[in-house]
Amino acid sequence: MVTIPEKPWPTGLAEDVEPLVRRVLAPNPSPYTFTGTQTYVVGAASGPDCAVIDPGPNEADHIAAILAAVGSRKILAIMCTHTHRDHSPAAAPLAAATGAPIVGCAPLMLQVAGPRSDEAFDPTYAPDRVLVDGEAMRGTGWTLTAVATPGHTSNHLCFALEESGALFTGDHVMGWSTSVVIPPDGDMGDYMASLDKLMAREDVRYHSAHGAAIEKPKQLVRGMIGHRRQREAQILRLLGEAPRPVSGFIPEMYKGLDPRLIGAAEMSVTAHLIDLEKRGLARLSEGVWQAGAQG
Repeated sequence: MVTIPEKPWPTGLAEDVEPLVRRVLAPNPSPYTFTGTQTYVVGAASGPDCAVIDPGPNEADHIAAILAAVGSRKILAIMCTHTHRDHSPAAAPLAAATGAPIVGCAPLMLQVAGPRSDEAFDPTYAPDRVLVDGEAMRGTGWTLTAVATPGHTSNHLCFALEESGALFTGDHVMGWSTSVVIPPDGDMGDYMASLDKLMAREDVRYHSAHGAAIEKPKQLVRGMIGHRRQREAQILRLLGEAPRPVSGFIPEMYKGLDPRLIGAAEMSVTAHLIDLEKRGLARLSEGVWQAGAQG
């Protein structure tokens, strides 16, 4: 089980992580966000302009810390990888304070399949410009290209910094834990396809929204694909032993799990089961999952 490191954390401080990138940690630590959401300011510190990636939660102290990291530069774009509540709510107040446009992922129009299935998402997100796969945002000495990576959410984007070879991965690939895929919007099949897409790229490092920079990205992504395939094999083995509800998978698959993360684990297993159902390898009957397709 991954544990959160001991304080102090660099909350609110602008850290230089590479020549064109500063990182500011938001004050929202949790079992789901690690030490908090990391906002990135992209552009030369002495340059005339910059972009802000994943402005984070709508917290006055965090917005002030972002503005301090930006300094006298003009913000050309406030860019969001996706619209979970720890990533995009600060976009609107930051735009109001600076006049900068909100650019990046599409707003999420979630088809609600159950009570409050939209509660993790930011309803205030209203982009001025939506980027599609391969479309770029440019400033003085920096270029950020959108890389569509659905799976964690259907609207998830990564952003490639062309000048340095870095990729801002949001929650798709993180520096501390695997990403949670939560239906109905999260899709395990799409998530695996997006991991394969990153494997085919030549990015030199990843800057994720949570955790340290990833200096061996292909090695990590390869391990993540293997981890997901291992989880899938566990589910198929358990289905072969006996039908069971989603909760029946957790004790066998997640030994020693922090009780606060049981809900996330159940959602991840559900995402795998839905993907297996689409492939004819599992079926659901009256709340119980069984091996094989119906009929």
